[in-house]
Amino acid sequence: MEAKAIARFVRQSPRKMRLVADLIRGQNVNEAYATLQFSDKRAARTIDRLLRSAVANAMYKADEQGERLDVDELYVKRAYVDEGPTYRRWRARAMGRASPLRKRTSHVTVIVDRKE
Repeated sequence: MEAKAIARFVRQSPRKMRLVADLIRGQNVNEAYATLQFSDKRAARTIDRLLRSAVANAMYKADEQGERLDVDELYVKRAYVDEGPTYRRWRARAMGRASPLRKRTSHVTVIVDRKE
């Protein structure tokens, strides 16, 4: 019973998001919730919402197939962060110059599955 959730164009750099995604990969869903709740990173809030969405998708999928699914059986099978498009902006600098600003975005995917 594999289910996934994807958040696209998240306005945070993939490098920072990966730090949080690495924390929950392979964990039980309840442990992952606790890890994300007590994390100080801004990315933890986004990934927490995404994990809850993936669990809800799994529950819905199981209900559609007429199966019974307990949340305690689920674990984070895969969690990865891909790079999204980069917004390019310019910042005024000294002596009339401009330097580039790269505002990076992320595509985050969380896949949960039932423990066998």
